[in-house]
Amino acid sequence: MVILVAVVLALLGVGTLVWRDTDVLGLPPVVAGLVLLALGVGAGVLWAMRRRRRWERKGEPRPVGNVFERARALPRLIRQRKAYGLPTSTLATWGFALVYLVSPIDVLPELLPLIGVTDDAGVAVWLLTSVSTVAGQYLNWERSGRRPPRP
Repeated sequence: MVILVAVVLALLGVGTLVWRDTDVLGLPPVVAGLVLLALGVGAGVLWAMRRRRRWERKGEPRPVGNVFERARALPRLIRQRKAYGLPTSTLATWGFALVYLVSPIDVLPELLPLIGVTDDAGVAVWLLTSVSTVAGQYLNWERSGRRPPRP
């Protein structure tokens, strides 16, 4: 949830810097935009620090690999999801997120300037982050030699 707030704040900050030309709550648009952008970046950093602490506290494996390695590992992860222990609910949630992104039905319609895009942006950021993290943890699991036997 914190990452969604971070993305929304950052998008609002950029939108204020680019499109706004009147004062926002008595502040010049440049100041308001920079404050919103700084709050968004700060929330993103807070989210990253909390995630790192959670990994260390729970003893979860840290993700490894770069973006391309994780993307290539995704088909293997899906094929070996039971051996790896990936819950079906995670796959279903990813599927629902993909359907939401491509469907014409939105919670916030795109007709609303800037705000209409933030729900799609938030879902997209969450989906990419979630898939990337799980694929990185799968690579760590795979590289540690705990591969399941071939059928």
